[in-house]
Amino acid sequence: MDFVNVADLGHDGLAEVLDLAAEVKTNRASVAGSRKGLRVGLFFEKPSTRTRVSCEVATTDLGMVPFVLKQDEVGLGKREAVEDVGRVLDRYLDVLAFRVFDHQNLVALADNAEAPVINLLCDLEHPCQALADLQTVAEHRPLAGATVAFIGDGNNVCNSLMIAGTMMGTNINVASPAGNEPTEAMLATARAGATGGAEIMVTNDPAAAVAGADAVYTDVWASMGQEDEAAARKAKFEPFQVNSELFEQAADDAIFMHCLPAHRGDEVTDAVADHARSRIFDQAENRMHAFKALLLYLTRD
Repeated sequence: MDFVNVADLGHDGLAEVLDLAAEVKTNRASVAGSRKGLRVGLFFEKPSTRTRVSCEVATTDLGMVPFVLKQDEVGLGKREAVEDVGRVLDRYLDVLAFRVFDHQNLVALADNAEAPVINLLCDLEHPCQALADLQTVAEHRPLAGATVAFIGDGNNVCNSLMIAGTMMGTNINVASPAGNEPTEAMLATARAGATGGAEIMVTNDPAAAVAGADAVYTDVWASMGQEDEAAARKAKFEPFQVNSELFEQAADDAIFMHCLPAHRGDEVTDAVADHARSRIFDQAENRMHAFKALLLYLTRD
């Protein structure tokens, strides 16, 4: 099976991967070398720190062999058709993991490869991040009945968080400036897969989203590829900064989350990023454990 969209796992598969991620984090040695010899392609159309290193470490820990490929080498969709890249790499590799700009390229790869195709990030979703996000929330409190407030752009990170969160019974509150809310299509997908009465609230008021939340989550105002919009986005998103005043409106034991890299002083202040209840570095570490669990799940007999 593929992991192009976070919903591809289904509720039971998602629960299994999250349980496995918690297990391998507790006992890293328990799965060391358990997938020895399998070959994993890690393709990066976009630069990366956390995704590349966490994926390489996870594959190596499992005894897998990572092959890192970059766009200037592959020329995905430029030097060679996406479909042909998928057909060729499928002959060499056991897993294809791609970080791309265009979601449709992942769909084309999955349609032309028998090996599992993993979405390491695209313009529509960031499903591997959502695995780490839920693992981080679950370390704080049970997912069922929890409320996560996402403050910022209704982007790929937000999309996967909404879908995965509601699949596990977690309420998601999204506060975005007018015009930057999640699309109706992504909201419909998230609501259709919700369990345990989980709900999604979309608002233009960050205080309303944060009130009583168990976790407060934000992301950069201008993502990679949106640099030319940075100034306009900063003016629009400034009222959505997660600062101490906003964070204090969450539950008394609420945690702070950010997928990183953080633009300190923009979407989050130092006081919140470095707060005693900030879990941003646990969240970053969990990218590695969650990816390892995903590889184990997708390559099981």
